[in-house]
Amino acid sequence: MSDTLKGILAMIAACFVWGLSPIFYKAIAHVPPLEVLSHRTIWSFVIFALVLLGQGRFRQILTLLSERRNFALIAFSALMISLNWFGFIFAIQLGRTVEASLGYYLFPLTASLLGLIFFREKLAALQWFAMAMTVAAVLILSLGLKATPLIAIYLATSFGLYGVVKKALSAGPIVSVTAEVFVLLPFALSWIIAVQFFDVIGIAGRAGGFFAEDLVDSLFLISAGIITATPLILFSYATKRLGLATIGLLQLLNPSLQFTVAVLALGEVITFWHALAFPLIWAALALYSFVAMRRDRLLASASRSSTV
Repeated sequence: MSDTLKGILAMIAACFVWGLSPIFYKAIAHVPPLEVLSHRTIWSFVIFALVLLGQGRFRQILTLLSERRNFALIAFSALMISLNWFGFIFAIQLGRTVEASLGYYLFPLTASLLGLIFFREKLAALQWFAMAMTVAAVLILSLGLKATPLIAIYLATSFGLYGVVKKALSAGPIVSVTAEVFVLLPFALSWIIAVQFFDVIGIAGRAGGFFAEDLVDSLFLISAGIITATPLILFSYATKRLGLATIGLLQLLNPSLQFTVAVLALGEVITFWHALAFPLIWAALALYSFVAMRRDRLLASASRSSTV
């Protein structure tokens, strides 16, 4: 099996875990979102730490965090990914998985816009047209439903800003994400102690402290770390073997599965306005991906020519 095929299979596997994860989070919707987020942070750190210890690379985290600039970048990226994780969990608990999937459809285009702002990355004319189609889709939803899809915009923006910071870090993806959850660990542990022993109630207005009270809930909360760490490890494996355009195209499987799960498994309703807006988004992403893949091929061809 070639490295390219291994990368494609790893990326598809990661997207299947991400895409089907709404079923998992819906199963523990009775657990307040901050408690789920805290367990997700704690147990994913355990898994990442074990992986790095097995590879003899755990010291790289301490080295990374010892530099002031890196610590600031890691702290900001940790904030962005925790906000993104929380928003996704809460959206599913609110029955807004369709809107959450829209956020991850918007992400590639949001990331391009942020790349333009922060890194002066240029967009082709057709990519600008794809952006315009996306804005039109959001306007259709906003006017038709008489409400701005804030969850989708929140998820796309937080994940986009997370990507901006990750681009500025020289550390590998597993090391950097382990450093992020390491920074979040004291907050996650503090919240678990607060809900378990002091009956603190979070923003959802529900009592927590489910861990160790029920075996099934406890196993689910531990598993939150597994379904967080596993796709990120697979994603890291894929990025070393595939071009960015291929990764971007395969990543669309994630929100597509989320959308399908929302409609078929969770019973969320698709309105007339969704039926208008989502095809526009899909068309915009198809156009954007086509341009990105063509640009990648031209760059690869130019690179081969220069080495002859």
